[in-house]
Amino acid sequence: MHKSNDFFCKDKNSHYFCSSFYLKLQTMNITNTEPETIEEAFSEYLKSKNLRHTIERDAIFGKIYNTDEPFTPEMLRQKLEDENFRVSKASIYNTIELLLDAKIIVRHQFTNSLVQYELKHLSEGYAYLICTHCDRVRKIREEKINNFLDKLKISKFTSEYYSLYFYGICSRCKYMPSRNK
Repeated sequence: MHKSNDFFCKDKNSHYFCSSFYLKLQTMNITNTEPETIEEAFSEYLKSKNLRHTIERDAIFGKIYNTDEPFTPEMLRQKLEDENFRVSKASIYNTIELLLDAKIIVRHQFTNSLVQYELKHLSEGYAYLICTHCDRVRKIREEKINNFLDKLKISKFTSEYYSLYFYGICSRCKYMPSRNK
């Protein structure tokens, strides 16, 4: 296991965390007080569930925090291994489940076989274009759609967040010579 002093720091409560993700960001309400950072939100969540910080959990969280695109657990494992940090698949999946429950990340089921995750605040206001031929996913931001959805009121329902998916054929697949035959 990789334990480098410049990669991990201790906070005021003696919890280890990945120093590269300790940046100020506004996040969702997890308890009665609004956490100042996503890292604090995760700490509060763990405390509320009587779970402890572990180096593995914090490294996984740090790598997710520094990922600005949707990711798979395998992509996450590979990024950690590229930094010589070995972590079990079970630890990755368990941490993802904790972050989903804490509403820090969201799950995208792009296709039957393609499930990806993303920080919740990075997914807000975006639509996803999914190619049904190659499974390529592209994020777009369309203000007209966002304005419409932000004003949309649904009777007897309070929306927490939304995801908008468009399925079709990307230009690479559409104009690929083998597709035109």
